[in-house]
Amino acid sequence: MINDVETWIFDLDNTLYAVSDEMHGKIDDLLGGFVAEFLNIDRVEARTVQKDYFREFGLTLRGLMVNHDLDPQVYFDYMTREELYDMAPDPALSKAIARLPGRKVVYTNAPGRHAELALSRLGLSEHFDAVYDIQAAEFLPKPAIGAYSELCRLHGIDPVKAVMVDDIINNLEPAAELGMTTVWMKTTAEWARDIEVADYVHHVTQDLTGWINGLLK
Repeated sequence: MINDVETWIFDLDNTLYAVSDEMHGKIDDLLGGFVAEFLNIDRVEARTVQKDYFREFGLTLRGLMVNHDLDPQVYFDYMTREELYDMAPDPALSKAIARLPGRKVVYTNAPGRHAELALSRLGLSEHFDAVYDIQAAEFLPKPAIGAYSELCRLHGIDPVKAVMVDDIINNLEPAAELGMTTVWMKTTAEWARDIEVADYVHHVTQDLTGWINGLLK
């Protein structure tokens, strides 16, 4: 398998690192505060809007853009907080990714600034050739297949010679439809519980470093 791969595509959050419960709580609280402030509603109603937009649009940000003409830069300025990035370097994962032949790309529904900060804190920045973020995807979040096609177009990726790793199983379906080999990074997160492995998932792991090292043997 490994000799046929030209491009490795990795999701970021809960894939290249585990989002701690504390960090997840802080981000969720920050987002709730933003929605309440932006729409001038209380926090209870804001949480309902936040979750409803996430389910309908795949991203709360997109729901606010579509329904309320939100300038995304306002959202990015509010949500990017240096103190949230308390993740530690992962030398073992860094070494494993460095050994993979071919290009490495991060594909995230988050903004590029978030990806840059996270990769820097994890000690992984030097190993990635590109970051394809929500702005590059023209605010069309995963799992919209058009965003995957644009990723391939922008970076000259042959999907048949690409591997995509993501912690959200539904995000792998369009990747497989385009011809990519898919890897589900199974976590203990709520959205990964009681999930049956679909036929569009080619590999499953709970240890990304171990899985990569297994390929390299």
